[in-house]
Amino acid sequence: MTTVDVPLLVAQAREGRPRAVARLISLVEGASPQLREVMAALAPLTGGAYVVGLTGSPGVGKSTTTSALVSAYRKAGRRVGVLAVDPSSPFSGGALLGDRVRMSDHASDPGVYIRSMATRGHLGGLAWAAPQAIRVLDAAGCEVILVETVGVGQSEVEIASQADTSVVLLAPGMGDGIQAAKAGILEIGDVYVVNKADRDGADAAARELHHMLGLGESRGPGDWRPPIVKTVAARGQGIEELVEALEKHRAWTRERGVLAERRTARAAREVETIAITSLRARLADLHGDARLDALAARVATGELDPYTAADALLDSLAET
Repeated sequence: MTTVDVPLLVAQAREGRPRAVARLISLVEGASPQLREVMAALAPLTGGAYVVGLTGSPGVGKSTTTSALVSAYRKAGRRVGVLAVDPSSPFSGGALLGDRVRMSDHASDPGVYIRSMATRGHLGGLAWAAPQAIRVLDAAGCEVILVETVGVGQSEVEIASQADTSVVLLAPGMGDGIQAAKAGILEIGDVYVVNKADRDGADAAARELHHMLGLGESRGPGDWRPPIVKTVAARGQGIEELVEALEKHRAWTRERGVLAERRTARAAREVETIAITSLRARLADLHGDARLDALAARVATGELDPYTAADALLDSLAET
């Protein structure tokens, strides 16, 4: 396997070279043997980006809203990174973000980096490599990172664990969309958006959403109360109000220490995931190992229960 010059690649990414950023994310997605070196080089360069997650059922206009937010942040002079998670290969169907052709308007902007990532079977609306891809964009100087999830409905709650601010989008005329979502994504939003607000039923959808958010609400003075913003993203309507809501939430998380708490929790989950993945790899190598075979024989004869055997195996692994 060809090795890369990691320090050079990181330096080029810091200069805003899209090919270097793309190569780093490819190393992440491919679980390269050099991934540890890459992450060690990036670690001191991260922590400056504001990560916004956008989630919602298919058809609510996530891609259009993401594109509109890119335009708004670029107008303010900020460098923007976009991770759009595709349920299939990012190189099939339209090569840029699957079928997300609306974002092609930003493809030639050097202040915008757009990447489509495949879930590769990972549930929860995100690709398994998304946390470290976010780290790459952060280190590359993106001031705002927009993460658009697949669009699988109420199971997309994972974005709440990866974003500084989570945006939940809904649209009128989506049938039982709110009812289907209330047990999942309606519990994770920091900002709610009723997109396609020029359609009939938008006001009713906003009222129903407001009512549902108030059910069982137990917020105290000073706690964040998620706003509901009505937008027509295809025409840019309501996007300024959405950006304002995002900035207010960002300021609130900083003032209350919530931002630091969320980022620490995010890092803890990332470390845990890496550790578990490494442990699984080590366990996979144990097939045919004398230690495993000996313990399995004792379990089969009733001499040991499987939990005691598993503890013994883990202890053995720890020793080695």
